[in-house]
Amino acid sequence: MDDLLQGIGPGVLQLVSEKFTKDFKHFFIRGLAAVLPAVLTVMALVWAIGFVYKYLGKYINIGVQWFVVQARSLVAGDLNLRGADAYWDSVKDIWQTYHLSFIGFVLAFVAIYMFGRFLASFVGRSIWVVAERTVFRTPIVKQIYPMLKQVTDFLLAQRQLAFSGVVSVEYPRKGIWSLGLVTGSGMRTLTEGLGSELLTVFIPSSPTPVTGYTITVRRDEVIDLPISIDDALKFTVSGGLIKPPGQGLTGEADNNHE
Repeated sequence: MDDLLQGIGPGVLQLVSEKFTKDFKHFFIRGLAAVLPAVLTVMALVWAIGFVYKYLGKYINIGVQWFVVQARSLVAGDLNLRGADAYWDSVKDIWQTYHLSFIGFVLAFVAIYMFGRFLASFVGRSIWVVAERTVFRTPIVKQIYPMLKQVTDFLLAQRQLAFSGVVSVEYPRKGIWSLGLVTGSGMRTLTEGLGSELLTVFIPSSPTPVTGYTITVRRDEVIDLPISIDDALKFTVSGGLIKPPGQGLTGEADNNHE
């Protein structure tokens, strides 16, 4: 065996080792890129389910148990707000024996749905507006809540974002081209004052496109890009690594699709 290794030579072994290392790194990263989104999605769902149960479902279970205890106390003729300890022990045993904790979890989702229906009504919207105004004026909380609301609104909004196209504009200075999303025409006062067609453009920031800058530019100072809104957001989130289809050089396009 030693003679065979000596016959091959250290140079050949080094080449084999380097090729194996390169192949391993390449395919490991490729496999990780394929698996990681699915794993992170599952983790996010598990976290969401755990969050709903921990902060809503568990307490709803206690409330349901309380109603069951009151019903049994009423039937027995000794109704009181607390309920007999024997009834509580019996109900808890039933909950554990038949694994009824899912009741609180299901009712938590029903409660969230009903709350959403309430917010869709005129009264619900009015109350929520007043509540949010109070939150926005609360010290410390007003520094945190608006940012979290931005993120959740962006992720959970059911309406289509009102972007009419993707453009490139020289921003923040001449010579630097930024990707922007057209939200509409410019304000009338500016348009009449400048005497030219204007566009309002949202410049998303990387890697969180929920934040950015809103600018107004002349129509002839932007370049229309033949790409979709989704591709533009992917480009922004990836910091330019994921180029839209047909927008990379030959070598870069091949790398983006590996």
